[in-house]
Amino acid sequence: MTRGYLTTHVLDTARGQPAAGLTLHLYRLVNAGREHLATMVTHDDGRCGEPILAGEAFEVGRYELEFEVGAWLAAGGRAEGSPAFLDVVPIRFGIADASAHYHVPLLLSPYGYTTYRGS
Repeated sequence: MTRGYLTTHVLDTARGQPAAGLTLHLYRLVNAGREHLATMVTHDDGRCGEPILAGEAFEVGRYELEFEVGAWLAAGGRAEGSPAFLDVVPIRFGIADASAHYHVPLLLSPYGYTTYRGS
């Protein structure tokens, strides 16, 4: 069976630019806890240099991507107030097909975000 993979793309919608240098973490949700699988940082186009999860590790299950948006906004001088409105953005999702490409983008501004399953 061909294995699928997981990717993301983070865009700063307030500035209309990719969110370069944003740290994210991937967890597999197991029982009542989480298993850390990866930590990555987005590069200049707001993507990671390789899939976040791929190969034999890419399995059917429940996952969580955690984006450190508060630290990223503060580092770029875009966080207003203390504490900032957004800190960590968690996105929980399921992988039902271990042979598919799952793309989970994050569209971000200092006061809101959205996501969807992309291609």
